[in-house]
Amino acid sequence: MQPKRQPKPPSATRIAAVSAASALALAVGAPAALAQDTGSSAVGGERLGRSDVQVAPLAGAPALPGELTGRSWLVADAGTGEVLAARNAHLPLPPASTLKMLFADTVLPKFDRSLEHQVTADELADLGVGSSLVGVKENLPYRVEDLWRGVFLSSGNDAVHVLAHMNGGVPQTVSEMQARARSLQAKDTKVASPDGYDMDGQVSSAYDLTLFARAGLRNADFRSYCSTRTARFPGGLDKNTGQRTVFDIANTDRLLGKYPGLIGVKNGYTTNAGATFTGAAERGGRTLLVTVMHPQAQGRVYDEAASLLDWGFAATGKVQPVGQLVEDLAPQATAGGTPSGGTPQAAGNGGADLPPWSRPPVLHGGPGLAPALWSGAALATGLAVWGAARTVGRRRASARSTASAAPAAPMLVGGPSGVGVMGIGSTGVGSRSHRRLARRTLALLRRRPRRG
Repeated sequence: MQPKRQPKPPSATRIAAVSAASALALAVGAPAALAQDTGSSAVGGERLGRSDVQVAPLAGAPALPGELTGRSWLVADAGTGEVLAARNAHLPLPPASTLKMLFADTVLPKFDRSLEHQVTADELADLGVGSSLVGVKENLPYRVEDLWRGVFLSSGNDAVHVLAHMNGGVPQTVSEMQARARSLQAKDTKVASPDGYDMDGQVSSAYDLTLFARAGLRNADFRSYCSTRTARFPGGLDKNTGQRTVFDIANTDRLLGKYPGLIGVKNGYTTNAGATFTGAAERGGRTLLVTVMHPQAQGRVYDEAASLLDWGFAATGKVQPVGQLVEDLAPQATAGGTPSGGTPQAAGNGGADLPPWSRPPVLHGGPGLAPALWSGAALATGLAVWGAARTVGRRRASARSTASAAPAAPMLVGGPSGVGVMGIGSTGVGSRSHRRLARRTLALLRRRPRRG
């Protein structure tokens, strides 16, 4: 009687093909789903494009505050990005000084906070009539960190203009701010001035301002400046002593230090824009973001923001999201130039000189591949080599059962993220092509993009 025939094990080639196809299908499917989600008329979800109040309460959910007069408002979870409730989230409106959040997102990472800069008269020219000022003086040196305190605490347009000139000038800074808004997918925002001063065509939305705040709070310096209540600011020279004077400045955010857990972020007001406010508060390990634009009365912007924060914390787990804050498309290394105090890096080229897996996701069928696709390809290759290694290992183990002097089995070593790959020594996969494939797999896996 002949022994029962064992089923033929799948070949290494077949394993590679199946593994690659599966992983690549997952990788390609992810950006396709994203494009479907963000391809609607409103970024972050169709409901956010509606003009009426959007909320999806579950059992036991608290009622929204009754006196909300803002033409546009939004409350969201900063961690998950879930929009808990909104009204007219994408309505374009003048942003006033809340646009300084985008200015900080764009320029703040570029200069070391301890850098000193000598202010010139040209840098303080062309300030809008009635601009809010911190009191920067020409022909005197200022540290970058003092200028940023002037921006965040006093909403000083003079400090903004000095930093904009350090960045290459106002027109260049406006252009970079518009590019930064695009990378944040803030499609409602049109930038005409770096400081938010009323100018024709300059608009943003509650949704976009919330994106700016969320991005900014990921920068430690941004978070520190916007949460500072009071500071000492350099003044002019004392005529009698010739020494530099200092004076106190206070944050104009009326909720800071009064609303429990408030972190910041930025308030604004102009005659044409009315009142605007974006705030962030933390409670019980959860951070909420709120934006209110153009309530019926200037002072109500703080009351309505506070009541929406109260509601958001009380509604934890009791509402379904009505939309989503989308993610930054810019790679971490080029999102704003350089980390604070770091070495300048290539910026402003959309990541063209980065490897494809570190570039921003591709939208609307543009050239290139999304990071998820490259990660999937690397994973597929690793799985293919791992499958081939297992096949070879099993065959050698079978050979050892009939021959006592069989060669040692190939050794699996742990690759990045726990993916097993073949050792590349003399006991590795038995052919040159397999060894080359293993080396390439290790290189791909080690160079996968990191997520912040």
